[in-house]
Amino acid sequence: MSKQSMAMTEAKDREGWLALFADDAVVEDPVGPSMFDPDGMGQRGKEAITAFYDTVISQSESLKFTIRQSIECGDEVANIGEIRITLPGNQVGTVQIANIYKVNAEGKLVSLRSFWEQDKLSFSAG
Repeated sequence: MSKQSMAMTEAKDREGWLALFADDAVVEDPVGPSMFDPDGMGQRGKEAITAFYDTVISQSESLKFTIRQSIECGDEVANIGEIRITLPGNQVGTVQIANIYKVNAEGKLVSLRSFWEQDKLSFSAG
């Protein structure tokens, strides 16, 4: 499921990505308070996750994940690597990530927790 999530994000497949999530899922990207989530409570439920896609993910020209290691345990997987984000105007940024995905018995994502350091993401001309 994590591979599908990353592939649909890279393909900018909004409907496909949203369909991966259970109705009561939570997306924390990044985990804790951030510019996207000042309270640090995560995007809870399909409506909030859709708004996150529309206001954050869709603003990039492209996103590319490079995963160095995946660690599976039960109904969760941790993917460790890097994401490269290209914004309009060819502004490019990369940051190290650890994404943890959890699925329910129906195979839907119930949690996506993305760990990355906001102060380490800076953009420069690509």
